[in-house]
Amino acid sequence: MRKLSEEDRGSSTLDAVFFALSDSTRRAILERLTEGEATVGTVAEPHDMAMPSISKHVKVLERAGLITRRVAGREHWLRLAPEGFASPAEWFSHYQEFWSASVDRLQRLVQELEDERGAGE
Repeated sequence: MRKLSEEDRGSSTLDAVFFALSDSTRRAILERLTEGEATVGTVAEPHDMAMPSISKHVKVLERAGLITRRVAGREHWLRLAPEGFASPAEWFSHYQEFWSASVDRLQRLVQELEDERGAGE
């Protein structure tokens, strides 16, 4: 299995992404943006919080590189930034290799035990 570089393990970008994803309101904003670009007001609607609080959540998502903002007059439009998900995806894929290998070993062990049990009957 490939080793993660120091940069991959401790990057401030990765830390920012995981911090951004740690909050349910921010995850809900991201989920809404999977439907397409939306104004800050639109993503705020389902949440029972003041606009300054929503703005703080939006800024966290922007700093993490998960969303971008476009200003058109007085409206601020948000959209997902797919490239922002690349670093965590790579990090998770590293561990997916580990878990896949572990599951494969477990399956082999179970099969060996079943074979031994069947041979003893």
